[in-house]
Amino acid sequence: MKPTDYHTHTPLCRHAEGSVREYVQAALQQGLAEYGVADHAPMPNEPFDDWRMLSSELPAYFDWIAEAECLARDTDLQIRCGLECDWVSGIESWIDHLHALRDWDYLIGSVHYLDNKWDFDNPLSMAFWNQTSVEEAWRRYWDLYLDMVRSRQFTIMGHADLIRKFGHRPSGDLKRYYIPVIEAMADAGSVLEINTAGWSKPCEEQYPSREFLSLACEAGIPLVINSDAHAPQDIGKDFERALTLAKETGFSHLARIKRGRIVLMPIDDTGSQDEPEQA
Repeated sequence: MKPTDYHTHTPLCRHAEGSVREYVQAALQQGLAEYGVADHAPMPNEPFDDWRMLSSELPAYFDWIAEAECLARDTDLQIRCGLECDWVSGIESWIDHLHALRDWDYLIGSVHYLDNKWDFDNPLSMAFWNQTSVEEAWRRYWDLYLDMVRSRQFTIMGHADLIRKFGHRPSGDLKRYYIPVIEAMADAGSVLEINTAGWSKPCEEQYPSREFLSLACEAGIPLVINSDAHAPQDIGKDFERALTLAKETGFSHLARIKRGRIVLMPIDDTGSQDEPEQA
């Protein structure tokens, strides 16, 4: 099957680069079936931070998607539209507001903040790691992630263990963090992503971990492979590596998403005439 990439960004988030044409060309060169735009969504009380679009920039974001659709019109590439939304305490009504703005294909839920202020994956915020224990940071992260999954406001769960971006992880069996979230994802019908950007970060490992992926597969959670691209050259990056990992951890299908509808497609492109499965 041709790959999809649903987690990509635009320069509107202030830390990505490239033109619409360059992203579409990269998607075509990578042989993608679907290129999904999911930039960092606006937050209330603007400016919330300096690495996302403002609400006033949403028309420009919609123009980006429309231009991508125009550029891909005479190709086999399908354009999908979404947002990557930050989950913080008390955000539910804002996510409802974002849902109402458009008939999105999907929203990605992500946790980048603890206590609504510490963006723990930001290299400029590393001092916070010296003010809390790794165990406490992980507990707070996974409690928040669990609340996000249980909200049922998102189709895709973004980079599920981003908390280990800089290599911080507590001792002992990490299933104590993983299993409640995986059970909630199975109950909510969420889609999990392998986020290949992790291989280029200090942790030098995809998000989420191999163990998390194996447990998710056992729980029957649908999977997508995403790049989290912030530049055209990152579209589809390390997808072969991720595909191998998906198979090794038990996955035989990948999800495709359109207007919130999830269809499972066989991973192996061997000329099989297998019918898609409903998730």
